[in-house]
Amino acid sequence: MSFKPRFLDRSTPPHIVTLILLAALPALTMNIFLPSLPRMTAYFETDYGIMQLSVASYLAVNAVLQILIGPISDKFGRRSISLVGIALFLLATLGCLLAPTVGIFLGFRMAQAFAVVGMVLSRASIRDVVPTDKAASMIGYVTMGMAVVPMIGPAFGGLLDEAFGWQANFWALLILGSLTLWLTWADMGETKQPSKLSLGRQFREYPELLCSPRFWGYSLASGLASGAFFAYLGGAPFVATEVFGMSPAKMGIYFGAPALGYFAGNFISGRYSARIGVNRMVNWGCMINAAGIAISVVIFLTGAGTAESFFGLMTFVGLGNGMTIPNATAGALSVRPHLAGTAAGLSGAIMLGGGAALSALAGAILSPDTGALPLLWLMLITSVAAIGAIGVVILRERQLGL
Repeated sequence: MSFKPRFLDRSTPPHIVTLILLAALPALTMNIFLPSLPRMTAYFETDYGIMQLSVASYLAVNAVLQILIGPISDKFGRRSISLVGIALFLLATLGCLLAPTVGIFLGFRMAQAFAVVGMVLSRASIRDVVPTDKAASMIGYVTMGMAVVPMIGPAFGGLLDEAFGWQANFWALLILGSLTLWLTWADMGETKQPSKLSLGRQFREYPELLCSPRFWGYSLASGLASGAFFAYLGGAPFVATEVFGMSPAKMGIYFGAPALGYFAGNFISGRYSARIGVNRMVNWGCMINAAGIAISVVIFLTGAGTAESFFGLMTFVGLGNGMTIPNATAGALSVRPHLAGTAAGLSGAIMLGGGAALSALAGAILSPDTGALPLLWLMLITSVAAIGAIGVVILRERQLGL
């Protein structure tokens, strides 16, 4: 099948608008309500650390689901699994709105992770129909469009919180999710013929990926580079409110700084990946990511750190991730092209599983007395490790003569 979509035609591959919405839904679900965390903590009469688990638990369940979604979609196809996942997300979102206690809320919040089918299968659908370098470019364009959503999500969420309360963020997710479900039903043609292998056999294909150093290198490069951003998600709301004394609306505006860089990084990926090559793009992205955090660490060590320097330099984290993630994803999916769905799920699970741990750790190590430095050190360590991961891929390909 060639990638020649016709909008709202289910006999062709999905249009880029549909792919962007599918990929944007889990990203928006992850961050739209972050400015509301302090008020949600008061509403549920709990501790901030407990409420912050709404980020880490969402990422953790995302990681588990991605391990399952990849092989299941290789077996049954991308379209049907996308529709089921989004429908379950809508039910979970309604549960978040009606939850009477923090425990019930966190349970439904974890179930919102079914939105991840959009992120996994939008990328797998692209790889189904186009070759590696072109896939990196297309994934870059999709995630560039997707980046607009988390860019405005926290700012929009902060305004909704101040105007209507924290529940308004989840009503917004319910409306967007319903639109995405309809558009997926109307536009998303099947890009993967159902596998003749049994579902058990699909899962037994995992060792073929896990034994590949290149797959691990690409997945860890993506996971560690994005790990800096996930640590930011877990710790930045606390830094903004407790260290810099920001209101929810102001924090929402500042919080979107990485998304500005992410948008630019994805544009660069979409424009130049096919020409420059996947490995060089990942390597450059990882170095930009680490450089921005390192500069911020130096500024805070000198005592000159401010909210503007902290959030402003996070644009480099976004820029680096925008260059790294699309290209590393395309690389991971191309190590074993016949297992594209499985690879998309597994690499995504590695990324989000690590992200969940780093998000929870970031929330745990911060206090009003520590300031922002513990978070910045955590981000710097993971970003430097990402450079080493893509170095493994480059070395392995030289050994294989690729």
